[in-house]
Amino acid sequence: MSREGIRSRRLLGASVLALSCVAMPAAAQDAGGRQAGDVLSEIIVTAQRRAENKQDVPVTVTVLGGDFIRDARIQSVQDIVARTPGFGFDTYPASEPRLSVRGIGSSARGAGGDPSTAIFIDEIYYGRPAAIIFETYDVQRVEVLKGPQGTLFGRNVAGGAVSTVTNPADPRGFDAGAEGTYGNYDRVDLAGFVNAPIADGKGAIRVTGTLHRHDGYVDRVVNGVKDGDLDDQNAKYGRAQIYLEPSDTLRLDVKADYARDRAHGPGNRPVIDLGDGGLSGLLAPGTKRGENAATFNGIQDRDTWGVRGKIEKDLAFASISYLGSYRELDYESFYDFDGADPLPGRPTFDIDGGNSERTEFSSHEVQLRSLPESDLRWVVGLYAYKADTFRDSTTDLRVAGDVAVSDYVVQDATTDSKAIYADVTVPVTDTINIFGGARYTWDKKRLSGRGETNDPGTFFTVGDPDEDGDPSGFYEAAARNSWGAFTWRAGADWHPTSDIMLYASVARGFKSGGYQDTPTDSADVRAGINPEYATNFEIGQRGTFLDRRLIWNNSVYFTRYTDLQTRMLTGFGYRADNASAEIYGLESELTWRMGNGFALAGSYAYTHTRYTKFITVENGANVDYAGNRLTRVPDHKVTLTPSYTHDLESGATLELAADYTYESRIYDDHNNKPPAIREPTHFIDARMIYTTPDGNWSVSLWGKNLTNEKTATYQAVFGGVMFAAYNPPTTYGATVRWSY
Repeated sequence: MSREGIRSRRLLGASVLALSCVAMPAAAQDAGGRQAGDVLSEIIVTAQRRAENKQDVPVTVTVLGGDFIRDARIQSVQDIVARTPGFGFDTYPASEPRLSVRGIGSSARGAGGDPSTAIFIDEIYYGRPAAIIFETYDVQRVEVLKGPQGTLFGRNVAGGAVSTVTNPADPRGFDAGAEGTYGNYDRVDLAGFVNAPIADGKGAIRVTGTLHRHDGYVDRVVNGVKDGDLDDQNAKYGRAQIYLEPSDTLRLDVKADYARDRAHGPGNRPVIDLGDGGLSGLLAPGTKRGENAATFNGIQDRDTWGVRGKIEKDLAFASISYLGSYRELDYESFYDFDGADPLPGRPTFDIDGGNSERTEFSSHEVQLRSLPESDLRWVVGLYAYKADTFRDSTTDLRVAGDVAVSDYVVQDATTDSKAIYADVTVPVTDTINIFGGARYTWDKKRLSGRGETNDPGTFFTVGDPDEDGDPSGFYEAAARNSWGAFTWRAGADWHPTSDIMLYASVARGFKSGGYQDTPTDSADVRAGINPEYATNFEIGQRGTFLDRRLIWNNSVYFTRYTDLQTRMLTGFGYRADNASAEIYGLESELTWRMGNGFALAGSYAYTHTRYTKFITVENGANVDYAGNRLTRVPDHKVTLTPSYTHDLESGATLELAADYTYESRIYDDHNNKPPAIREPTHFIDARMIYTTPDGNWSVSLWGKNLTNEKTATYQAVFGGVMFAAYNPPTTYGATVRWSY
């Protein structure tokens, strides 16, 4: 056996042993409030579009509850990823993260693409990466669902889904809260909410607002002098809700939100010169996390707003609802790609560019489902989604300050999706249920594209051949296509005791076809990408032990993908190809309240990914990547959260907690070869929280990445040079919270 195989087996054994011997505070995973004593409360989820105890749900789902999100300062997608087994991401740039669940994350950013890992916020699908708002203040929980979804959710999902549920407007009473944070890098976070009953207790309004800002983690140093900063934050967010219950059988819920970001973009830099490309010997590599040589402060601006409305009516035999949404996005990014000084004797040399995007998308969903008290649980739904996206991509090569090569691609796309779905859970006996669902999806896309360059092939645009058969540097073309797919799920669950559930399921998922992000010519515009299909087989166990002081859940799965949409670099653009892959693994989560204030939580994920068929073209030659691992997926991931809560004589409480995350090696290139390899990482966060006897005030001292671990959140090879961006350094601060 290889050394890597021996290390993997040792780590697997150590991880399982750790999960069998450690414990965790319930606050780290529950979806409700704090709990007294050592008994674990129920974790309520809506993974199946109905409120259920997580221990009764035959779907693999990781839940981050509102208390844990608040106390552990879960404020970004990176924070969610770090604490979720089987969940990954990279940033290029941070405002458009590429998410993956169990290795599947081929999120195409072009106007004609869709993400493989879908994001839902309050049941609404967010189809554009730049529109996703990871604002976690005043959030009830975040659920990460693994595997294909679609017989219960509005939009079909092949790889997995991340569902955020915000706190609703509550007619039961007045509520309010506020918090303020100050930390290093001149960090200032302000947040607050007010909830007030209206209409004689038959309704409520809730208003939430946040502000986040910090200086850049990267100093922009030009000719030895600091001239700006990058990797900064300046974000504002607001949400307003109104909820009405005109009668016992009628409910109306409306939410509107707005987000505004103004930042200077990522701090990329060259880290390795491979000596075999067009950029080799031109740039000075540097690996300092806190410094690069970008020649200007970049632009990373976003404005997005939307409204969501839901009306529900209880009938004699069922409940009927309508859920509608509308959202607009105005996004722009433009920054120095290379972030480097020229080598001595070389002219000033810069590669810069970015994207702008304007998108409008809307959805409509009508759903008829069984009443909560019904033994036979079922749902039937109709769904429609439409998106109109205008997006451009610009890449410039500047020599001595002047533009030498300019590459520009424009795409205008429309996506129309319609679906009908149904799902049912049938109790066979008091302890056995069978469940199944089906969906049919009709997707239609139209795209028009134009590209132009003054030097064909330098970046990605080649253009159509001219009269002599040479690249013209210009193309203009249009394309349209449609796809239909039948997807389904089936399975059964068994409760041998009241505290244990076993389940088995098989599900088939689908993601529609699409178009290239940066086509090279008109033929490339029209060629398109085939839709992808996934079939997932899974068995799992849910268990509550030791008089409800211990929860241990496990699942094993096997997923087969056909026409998996993969993305790879081609110069400074991206190209999507179809491949086939197999993925299998196991996931384990354990929560144990040991008593006397001690607790600890753990999770472990083993993910085995391999391409079974993947032939693509690189540098004009066919390359076969069959047998290689998928990109950005660690084989092993471990999270541990120990905590201790001490009750003071005054009635106040003092909580100490830490979060540890380990990820094994990942590959950032389909060839699985150096240098695009990220070595294993170890991250440690910690916090100390003092809460007053009345529970209305708390003070938290916190630190993140306390060992100052440095790893690439993005890395890729362009022109024989490896470029990278790094994770945030050690950050720390104090937070004061007040609640009414």
